[in-house]
Amino acid sequence: MYLAHTGRPDAPPRPLGIRRRVPATVIALGAVSLVTDVSSEMVTAVLPLYLVLGLGLSPLQFGFLDGMFNGATALVRLLGGRLADRGGRHKRVAGAGYLLSALSRLGLLLADGATAGIAGSLAADRLGKGVRTAPRDALISLSGPPETLGRAFGVHRAMDTTGALLGPLAAFAVLWATADAYDAVFAVSFCTGLLGVLLLVLYVPSGARTPPVRPTPLQHTALRDPAFRRILYAACLLGAATIGDSFLYLLIQRALDLPAALFPLLPLGAAAGYLLLAVPAGRVADRFGRRLPFLAGHAALLGAYAALLLPVTRPTVAVVLGLLAVFYASTDGVLMALAGPVLPAHRRAGGLAVLQTGQALARLLGAAGFGAAWTFWGQGPALWAAALALAAALAAAWRILPTLATPAVTVTAAAPAHAPDLDTTPEAP
Repeated sequence: MYLAHTGRPDAPPRPLGIRRRVPATVIALGAVSLVTDVSSEMVTAVLPLYLVLGLGLSPLQFGFLDGMFNGATALVRLLGGRLADRGGRHKRVAGAGYLLSALSRLGLLLADGATAGIAGSLAADRLGKGVRTAPRDALISLSGPPETLGRAFGVHRAMDTTGALLGPLAAFAVLWATADAYDAVFAVSFCTGLLGVLLLVLYVPSGARTPPVRPTPLQHTALRDPAFRRILYAACLLGAATIGDSFLYLLIQRALDLPAALFPLLPLGAAAGYLLLAVPAGRVADRFGRRLPFLAGHAALLGAYAALLLPVTRPTVAVVLGLLAVFYASTDGVLMALAGPVLPAHRRAGGLAVLQTGQALARLLGAAGFGAAWTFWGQGPALWAAALALAAALAAAWRILPTLATPAVTVTAAAPAHAPDLDTTPEAP
């Protein structure tokens, strides 16, 4: 019998005076994500410059592309989660997504500046990410006890962010060595992405297959769970008031007139802060509850918007990047740790896919809306509108996110096989 804990999803665990270990599955997936993020962030770091400055796209066009490719993964994300839940094919489905993203870099090379080719390659990258994310997060959530999920996701996100930190550095180095040759960045990114796929195949355990389970009406879909629905509603509401990082970096670049060669370095500050804060934020969420850190992270994002509404100086840039780091450390893995225990094991990937899809579609609206507001109103009024929208969303999410216990549900399924644990920290206090 596998007991799915669907009580208060943000409740802190019982006493922490024992030695905590990080499952080997989490470490292996973290290594895969690290290498893959080096590949993806090399492209992400130069993409705004390549599209806006190099190809001459307007902020509206860039916002539409950025939001569309983050939201257009919806159906594939749901399909990936559903396929992964059938028989426990989490590793296989995740591997297909990693491979598709790696091949998309080759598409950017072959596009040779053609808008259709670039759009197709970006779509393939986002589709690959959509396919792999829910199965990967399901593997993490099934690798250890529910009360340690915040820390497990924090460790994974810290390793993932190490790649995000190294990616822009690699892009900067390639651009410097090749006199701003974007094709060279895409080529190196492609080779690095293939290395990530190889690491997944060799070092991530497949885990035990979950036998088919005949669901009861209440178990048929994650949306029937009231606690999960409230988590979904809050995440979507906040996502719709979130503008993409790329817009924030473009605002900074225009305010300070940064040279193009320095633009890829802007994400480094946020990535470095996220790297330092991801594990502590996860441990805080495990100990004191996951609801408040999730909301506090969005409050930090609101602070970043407010800072950019003031005259932008170099100290302002440090504040904005630091607040972005707090935002991601307190929301990304914490949201998955908040929702994971609510879902039964045999529907974990599908439920997380629903949550991630809803959030991605909401961010599509947010990015496209901000791009339109910037184009027609100017960047100042657009940022004011985004800040007011996020403040209103925070107030609503405070009321929506679940805080009270709900009845526990027992789900008949095979217990997941835990991978060997790796001790990465001293005894917890």
